[in-house]
Amino acid sequence: MLKENLIMLRNMRGFSQEEIAGKIHISRQAYAKWESGATVPDIEKCALLAKVYGVTVDSLIKDETVDGVGVIPPAPAGKSIWGTVTVNDRGQIVIPKDARDKFGIRGGTRLIVAADEIGIALIPVETFEAGMKRIMEYAYIDANTSEKNDAGQDGTG
Repeated sequence: MLKENLIMLRNMRGFSQEEIAGKIHISRQAYAKWESGATVPDIEKCALLAKVYGVTVDSLIKDETVDGVGVIPPAPAGKSIWGTVTVNDRGQIVIPKDARDKFGIRGGTRLIVAADEIGIALIPVETFEAGMKRIMEYAYIDANTSEKNDAGQDGTG
């Protein structure tokens, strides 16, 4: 668990054992022992490692697996990976229960499906609408401010 996560996170970030050891003020040999499983860091060092890697202590020491994928690296702090879903013939998916519980998704919940070149996101309609309302309010303020500035600059206002 821990040793695999340390190896995955270090390699994903492109650090050497020596670089990580320096960041948490230990020897490279001590860090190497953690990655080999010969020893384990104390809780204070785990907290420092979690900070360096941008994950939680909990995710650092847990073994996360996803069906069909195997062991996955710890998710960044504030992020979650709940597993895989399968799209059925009608294009439907079942959102994992833990994700539904965290976001209060129940039958009848409306979600916006958004995407970029990487993937798809599901956003509660209320959250999306509130964000769009803020954007439109700022756009209105900016447009009015620009009109006033333009009018004042040409001497007609």
